[in-house]
Amino acid sequence: MITLLSVLLCGCGDKEAEQKEYIGIVSAMDNEIDILLDEATIERVDTVAGVEYHIGTLHQQPVIITRAGIGKIRAASGITTMLNKYPISKVIFTGIAGGVADDTQVLDVVVGTRLLEHDYGILTNDGFQWRSGDPGYGNKDGEYYACDPQLVDLAYEAAVKVVGKEHTHKGTVATGDQFVASEDYVKKLKEDYDAYACEMEGAAIAVICINYKTPFVVIRSLSDKADGNAHDSYEDFGDRAGDNSSRIVLNMLDQMGSNP
Repeated sequence: MITLLSVLLCGCGDKEAEQKEYIGIVSAMDNEIDILLDEATIERVDTVAGVEYHIGTLHQQPVIITRAGIGKIRAASGITTMLNKYPISKVIFTGIAGGVADDTQVLDVVVGTRLLEHDYGILTNDGFQWRSGDPGYGNKDGEYYACDPQLVDLAYEAAVKVVGKEHTHKGTVATGDQFVASEDYVKKLKEDYDAYACEMEGAAIAVICINYKTPFVVIRSLSDKADGNAHDSYEDFGDRAGDNSSRIVLNMLDQMGSNP
């Protein structure tokens, strides 16, 4: 009795609870995590700088789920807060994107093997010149940010189960602060960077996770082909693409439970 009372008074039980590690699940928009929040058992919601962090359990895994917001700045802010405030073992970024590679179709899934910032560079009289990022990241030239190989394989296996192997791809994801709806720019992303998808947050998540030495993966379900019809396609398929991405995360959590 004395021992139990001492534990309660000193708060050691709370301290042990805080030492539990969580899987961080991050998105840009609500429709990319609605299914996850519906299926999760949420213990509490912390609000930091206007961003909600939902803390609980999802498919028997301890998780923290947040919608960080659209664009690189909001994504970087949201994941930095998460990694500073909570003990995170790994990060899964889930959401939708535009397809770039020729063999991608709307509602296909791209699991990012590496990411880059396609709008990072110098604007000169001769036009835009892309520059690599900090040489400390990614490959030897610092141009790409590599996802964790084990998480990539896990996400790929989960995506195959959700949408089928013929609709699942691994490849480069290009990030920039623009919604791309241009055939010419899609061609550039494909030819210059061998991109499979383009979006607005992934590379920002990658940089912060690399800084914090936290394994991460980026999963993108395609709502459009980033061409002249991108806006209409997004309106038609955005929610379905977001649902697919969420279901891939659920399958990943199930696999983690089966192979702890």
